[in-house]
Amino acid sequence: MGSVGVAMKVFGRVLNDVVSFFVFSALDLLDVLLCMVYKLADYAFESEWKPCYCSSSSAGDRITGGGNILVSERGGPSRVVCLCNSKIQLEDISDTLFDRPSLVSDVCKSTAEELKRLKSSSSSSSLSSSSGKKSRFVLQKSRPALRSSAVTINSTIVEMLQGKIGRLKSTPIPRWSDCDCTTCTSWSSSSSKETLFVHVEGAKENVKEDVLFIHGFISSSKFWTETVFENFRDETKRDYRLIAVDLLGFGRSPKPADSLYTLREHLDMIERSVLEPYNVKSFHIVAHSLGCILALAIAVKYPNSIKSLTLLAPPYFPVPKGEMGTQFVLRRVAPRRVWPLIAFGASVAGWYEHISRTICLVICKNHRIWDFFAKQITRHRVKTFLIEGFMCHTHNAAWHTLHNIICGSAGKIGGYLDTVNERLTCDVTVFHGRDDELLPVECSEAVRSKIPRAHLKVVEKKDHITIVVGRQKAFARELEEIWNNSSKNN
Repeated sequence: MGSVGVAMKVFGRVLNDVVSFFVFSALDLLDVLLCMVYKLADYAFESEWKPCYCSSSSAGDRITGGGNILVSERGGPSRVVCLCNSKIQLEDISDTLFDRPSLVSDVCKSTAEELKRLKSSSSSSSLSSSSGKKSRFVLQKSRPALRSSAVTINSTIVEMLQGKIGRLKSTPIPRWSDCDCTTCTSWSSSSSKETLFVHVEGAKENVKEDVLFIHGFISSSKFWTETVFENFRDETKRDYRLIAVDLLGFGRSPKPADSLYTLREHLDMIERSVLEPYNVKSFHIVAHSLGCILALAIAVKYPNSIKSLTLLAPPYFPVPKGEMGTQFVLRRVAPRRVWPLIAFGASVAGWYEHISRTICLVICKNHRIWDFFAKQITRHRVKTFLIEGFMCHTHNAAWHTLHNIICGSAGKIGGYLDTVNERLTCDVTVFHGRDDELLPVECSEAVRSKIPRAHLKVVEKKDHITIVVGRQKAFARELEEIWNNSSKNN
């Protein structure tokens, strides 16, 4: 029976590989076709062509404004340097946004290279003239200018930064393919554009300690407020101020169309919306999935302010030596496989810019309809907050956050964990569902290997969502114990 079981597993793996190859090859072609469809649709609805990451046009002709955008490359991830109001900002842009190898892209690249080879062989002058068209930029300081270096810049990033910094274009709010309901657009008023949506419960006076809750990818603050917030004891709500935010681009928070949703932008918004206005000086952090990356970044920036760090299903994949971190994480999070279904969904979301936009057009733009049907089917007996959290975002926000945070932070998380281990003295607790098919338990085990003092709790028969949903009362008790122990130790 053992040999039969092994044979069946091997057969299933091979079948999954074969089916996945044909399915994703077809999706590669479909995404190219949808690119052309959306180019025409954007022009028809918004009277201008919108950039996308499958565009091969050169960025050189698009950069204007007297050097407002400078780009440098030092052998690592692409870094876009923006000059705005005499302030230089360094934005980390993941190369997975515009470099996602596939069968179609490989064929296109091979064809392009062959055409270039034929052209260069017929006329050597063509090569020199074409190479002269490549964008060259110099990052200058007050000292003598540095040597110029040739770098290739994705035109989409340049166009979006132009709109963001110089406001060269007026992007409609919302875009034609985004939802225009009150919930999704409430942030567009002048008073709400600069801060996140923040839900606060618990102590209002004589606050003992603050707790910051950060949700995961395509979710919202309701992941916390509709689960654990309702199950905290009265004593906890009397002593602790519980703060849950909708991250930039999700829930009821701003969803700017000109944002690249980088780590810097997410952190700046959390500081501006929570830490500064609520005068948060010493606090606990509870974070799920993608939120764990932001939690670690905050902990590293405020090492003396963190009372405890609770991470649920952290997306940490140690990058093997010689591998490009961003591409490695993309392949682990989105493995281009049809099974399990959650991996298929992640693969579509991570690899296909235009297919994922179509899904957002069908689901997110019409989330009120889906929510209505869900309530009718369940006869209002089941809370639909997960549906709302999953659907209240824009494609632009989800696409950039996935690549620039989850993939783009691949080379940073290890350093964050080392800093937490060496500089922070707070308690670190990690929870992970044994049946999590999106992020395996090995992610949390890797976190503990970097922070030996961390407490790892693997919850049996729970997955990426049910690590909280369905066991919210038990999790609320666990959090209360963590906070109480932290107060005693400090």
